[in-house]
Amino acid sequence: MNAPLPEAVRRALESVKIDDKYELEAGRAFMSGVQALVRLPMLQVRRDAAAGLATGGFISGYRGSPLGGYDQALWSAKQHLAANNIVFQPGVNEELAATAVWGTQQLELYPQAKKFDGVFGIWYGKGPGVDRCSDVFKHANMAGTAPHGGVIAIAGDDHVAKSSTAAHQSDHIFKACGLPVFFPTGVQDILDMGLHAIALSRFAGVWSGMKTIQEIVESSASVSVDPDRVKIVLPEDFRMPPGGLHIRWPDAPLEQEARLFDFKWYAALAYIRANKLNHTVVDSPHARFGVIASGKAWNDTRQALQDLGLDDAQCRALGIRLHKAGVVWPLEATTTREFAQGLQEILVVEEKRQVIEYQLKEELYNWRPDVRPNVLGKFDESEGIGGEWSRPNPGQNWLLRPQADLTPAIIARAIARRLKKLGVPGDVAARMDAHLAVIDAKEKSLAARVSDTGDRIPYFCSGCPHNTSTRVPEGSRAVAGIGCHYMAVWMDRSTVSFSQMGGEGISWVGQAPFTTDKHIFANLGDGTYYHSGLLAIRQAIAAKVNITYKVLFNDAVAMTGGQPIDGTLRVPEMTRELDAEGAKQIVVVTDEPQKYAGIKGLAPGVTVRHRDELDAVQKMLREIPGCTVIVYDQTCATEKRRRRKRGTMATPAKTVVINELVCEGCGDCSVQSNCLSVEPLETEFGRKRTINQNTCNKDFSCVKGFCPSFVTVEGGQRRTAKKIGPARPDPFALPPLPEPALPSAARAFGIVVAGVGGTGVITIGQLLGMAAHLEGKAVVTQDAGGLAQKGGSTWSHVQIADREDAIHTTRVGAAEADLVIACDPLVAANKATMAVMREGRSYVALNTHGTPTAAFVTNPNWRFPQGQCEAAIGQAVGAELVGHADADRLAVQLVGDSIYTNPLMLGFAWQKGRVPLSHASLMRAIELNAVQVSNNKAAFEWGRRAAHDAAGVQAIVASLDRTAQAIAFAKKPGLPEMIATRVEFLTAYQDAAYAAQYSAFVDKVRAAEAAHSNGTQLAEAVARYLFKLMAYKDEYEVARLHTDRAFLDRIASQFEGDYKLHYHLAPPLFAKRNDKGELVKRAYGPWMLKAFGLLAKMKGLRGGPLDLFGRSAERRTERALIGEYRACIEELLATLNAERLAQAVEIARLPEEIRGYGHVKDRHLAAARAKWATAMAAWRESAGRRRAA
Repeated sequence: MNAPLPEAVRRALESVKIDDKYELEAGRAFMSGVQALVRLPMLQVRRDAAAGLATGGFISGYRGSPLGGYDQALWSAKQHLAANNIVFQPGVNEELAATAVWGTQQLELYPQAKKFDGVFGIWYGKGPGVDRCSDVFKHANMAGTAPHGGVIAIAGDDHVAKSSTAAHQSDHIFKACGLPVFFPTGVQDILDMGLHAIALSRFAGVWSGMKTIQEIVESSASVSVDPDRVKIVLPEDFRMPPGGLHIRWPDAPLEQEARLFDFKWYAALAYIRANKLNHTVVDSPHARFGVIASGKAWNDTRQALQDLGLDDAQCRALGIRLHKAGVVWPLEATTTREFAQGLQEILVVEEKRQVIEYQLKEELYNWRPDVRPNVLGKFDESEGIGGEWSRPNPGQNWLLRPQADLTPAIIARAIARRLKKLGVPGDVAARMDAHLAVIDAKEKSLAARVSDTGDRIPYFCSGCPHNTSTRVPEGSRAVAGIGCHYMAVWMDRSTVSFSQMGGEGISWVGQAPFTTDKHIFANLGDGTYYHSGLLAIRQAIAAKVNITYKVLFNDAVAMTGGQPIDGTLRVPEMTRELDAEGAKQIVVVTDEPQKYAGIKGLAPGVTVRHRDELDAVQKMLREIPGCTVIVYDQTCATEKRRRRKRGTMATPAKTVVINELVCEGCGDCSVQSNCLSVEPLETEFGRKRTINQNTCNKDFSCVKGFCPSFVTVEGGQRRTAKKIGPARPDPFALPPLPEPALPSAARAFGIVVAGVGGTGVITIGQLLGMAAHLEGKAVVTQDAGGLAQKGGSTWSHVQIADREDAIHTTRVGAAEADLVIACDPLVAANKATMAVMREGRSYVALNTHGTPTAAFVTNPNWRFPQGQCEAAIGQAVGAELVGHADADRLAVQLVGDSIYTNPLMLGFAWQKGRVPLSHASLMRAIELNAVQVSNNKAAFEWGRRAAHDAAGVQAIVASLDRTAQAIAFAKKPGLPEMIATRVEFLTAYQDAAYAAQYSAFVDKVRAAEAAHSNGTQLAEAVARYLFKLMAYKDEYEVARLHTDRAFLDRIASQFEGDYKLHYHLAPPLFAKRNDKGELVKRAYGPWMLKAFGLLAKMKGLRGGPLDLFGRSAERRTERALIGEYRACIEELLATLNAERLAQAVEIARLPEEIRGYGHVKDRHLAAARAKWATAMAAWRESAGRRRAA
């Protein structure tokens, strides 16, 4: 039994609110780095008010990971911002936003019109946005700031190109523009250093740059929001020049430059010095080895030292001095010299290219050799070689690599190497070696993994417009751009290469004169169109190249969270603009052409076509000389889902279901839709397809798959979970569960939540963070958003401790996880997750449900590597430290939706005693999250019960759904049961005589096999695939299966109200054909069910002279295949022996690949015949060799 909650925690449970991050006047609040950037300007206004100043704030920029959610956070806080005279106006692009921010400082030039004493500005943008703003930054920085204004330019850098087309580092571009560069180490530092950055900007007349990266700005922590926490000290050792340093008019360019070079930078240095923004954190009276770091690298360095067993006391004893650089450029000289004094060696720890290292070496260059320390950073020392550029192959001598990022493990190796070179006591060396051995063992085990469990590659969401819009006709190619459609480069879309934002398609201008290719397609998102993409189209038109732009108008900035498009143009206005620019022809392609009926304002000559005609439209446009444009109009699927939940968009009263008995498992529905919601369904009769209704966004393109199994239920509504089957028990009404003993958080307790992007992985991290905050614990969470949210692998790292100084980094380090909440087995078996696991320490709460990956879309034979995943995880931590639960199934059956899988797994882990937080704080965190509170609480409790009494929970699930129970627990049928099931089926298919032919032949095979083997592999293969061929799905059979009472009853159990069934068919006698000669499906209404009933009764005509359908080439082929297969098996049996049995089984299974209907089946049959012929040739050749012998 755990101790009662302390009174302080009880008060927090009652008083803490979700909006404390913006409303709390003083004290501690839990917030993310992005939210800290929202709180920062409010703190500044309040500090100014306390100083007697009436100030305002202006924020502008352009979104991009890791600052992709900043604008949404600002919008959500608009009331708080307005109350503090803060205006948020997002920019159409980064440089225009920066220009707008520059305007806030120019208010100082019009004192007669000022409404405030000053207005400070905040600009934000992704790293590439910093690059494109360099001209604005240089101009504005030289012009200066207002005395009570000031500007921060916030860069969102992506050091590892996690959600970017290139890794980027803004330090150097900020430096080139002359902006001092702040690099905060965490959420608290964002607030504190942000206030200093504004103050420095005001004092020195320069813009301040602030560098953020995902590990910092997408982390969350419990922080102090006291407005007077930061004590600003104005320098007394800097003499202001006449006229000061601030903006003025007139102001000649060379005077601006001289003021910047001669005074502003040195005023900034004076501010850095006076406020000790760079300072030594750990010192020693006999220091000999110094480490200087900043930002994330500082956190990783502290963690590396701790991992090596070097706490602050041990560092002092060994003569280690640690220096934190809050401002990495310009590096303040006085503080730096004091840090370097007396040291033998300095290790500079910084990610990417050198910033601090170059400055440090320059500062120490003229020191006497006997006192100048040796400085190392990117490179290890090597005798007789000069500097960086004198090395023929620097990659052979990296100490702290510039590529990608650094980790505590990499830094620990470097520190240990240098310390041992300098000399340390034997026990210290042994302790360091022990830690490095753990890291080495982990890395070796990951490198030695033989089984590849695969990965979750980000993919288009279910129903995404890009599933269709990014297709190109055969013989053409496309180039990608920035946005979700960039993912087409790793799909089968003939899309190769990409450009920077705003350069889409323009690489073709340089290629066209020198290639035999005549034309390309270029994808361009509507957000990019407004940002700068129109200029690309203008360039293509000016260059007179043959190109077709596909402007993907999806009505949202989907990649960064569904923000509204910044411009005001809709499709009609866009067509007029493109027409005015000189586009040769413009076509609007849409999933809803009917909505354009009666709409005026399209440019002259613009036609509106259905998306099903996209291929024909593209073929037409690629033949037209010049620049043509397709405006592809279809709303983002995820945005549709959001709007439907909010009630701002109607949900179509139409749902797609698949009759799995009709389905052939050919995968053409996946080919047509490219949709992740079309999932595999394993049945007694093989792999079929099903629609995941929980993730389906009602795009309906899957219906185009050439298969009669698709039925749309139109009208009525889906039954709520409560109306399907027996009422679910209330987990809180069941007998109470024992509370587990909670683990200690005396040291940092590391939790990693691993799952699929977009399923709530980050939410679990936030719940844990808020619960820890409620208990007054130190906590840091770090989330991975961006591109990974599109169905990719996603992680949330959480560290909880009793004391703040126990947590150094935002991520759980190598082999440092105490708990892994594995919401998806594939992500859990990913090397990034496995790297945090340690045998004997890490506990894995594993959801055993295997959600299909994007690989299934293009590979119908893809299998979820369940066994490999579980084996890899068990090997990593030990089988006794893995807890299993099919959380998806439990969430669906017990709560009603798979979206509650992750909170269920959290409850499972908590009941196992693996979460160092109280039940009360976790429940309160769920309440504060204010999303489906009762269901999330119920999921948590069911997870607890699954951990405590798995059998009891399974019994409850079985009572709720007998079908699910049968599927889950029935043993694999033996050969007699398999044959009996198929005999029954074939009797209903045709008659008892037909079924008897089947059973007699299988019995013959079974007898022949028994002479050579004790197994039944060959008989089972023949039982399956002779049945498959004999039960070919002609018109009579499709009609019988659609009128099957079990299927109709299943529909009735899922839907209620006035619904009708519509069938999507291509009857050969009536259907139209496309330009490829393929039959085209169309919808048939409810009357078709009666027609099916009549048709099903005519099955006796099958194969006879009155069988009208049987005369088609497809039906004749299907009947002939039965005889061919039997003859093949007869031939195999004639020369069968034990050695050749496996070869015979392989041949007997070949009909598995004959799938589908019509032209799809023809294609599969042709491929299967080729394999069949090759296999039989090999069989006959080996038989001939045996006879010759």
